[in-house]
Amino acid sequence: MNSRQISAAPLVSIPTQDAFFASIRAHCGKAYEGKVVIDNQPSPAFDARLVMHVRRCNDAQLQIPFHVGNNASRTWILTKTGSGMNLKHDHRHADGSHDAVTMYGGHTLDAGYDQIQSFPVDEYSKQMFAQEGLAQSLTNIWQMYIYEDVFTYRLVREGREFRVDFDLTQPITPPAAPWGYED
Repeated sequence: MNSRQISAAPLVSIPTQDAFFASIRAHCGKAYEGKVVIDNQPSPAFDARLVMHVRRCNDAQLQIPFHVGNNASRTWILTKTGSGMNLKHDHRHADGSHDAVTMYGGHTLDAGYDQIQSFPVDEYSKQMFAQEGLAQSLTNIWQMYIYEDVFTYRLVREGREFRVDFDLTQPITPPAAPWGYED
């Protein structure tokens, strides 16, 4: 019998995505207020105070709740996959149960940049959007930008652009855990 211990394979990634991930991770535990700067189809759903909280961080995943006023239903989950980076949107109800439209998102297709990564809609999300009657979302592309003084979340698709900028120069008191999560 061979008693050699087998170690786990390393999580491979590329420098631009590592730099992007590390820049966000450097804000772990901190929260920031944001504002809608582009919304070509305005919705009252984003008229309240906007807060992002870089809440949980490890070498492979960042969990970033996005609070809209008292609505704590949204958490962005960035995960290194070994073939790029994945963005998922975890949507919950106030009781913690998952919304019918949850865990949608996309995966990087290229190296991106140290400050910018794009996440074109993935196949799971396309199937869910079609099933839920959200055909307009089948071409979604989510983007995140991280610079020294601003973090940006952006959604684009044909006929739609939505962008929120968060001021990284003014940390605020972190909010309570998002719905379905515990402190």
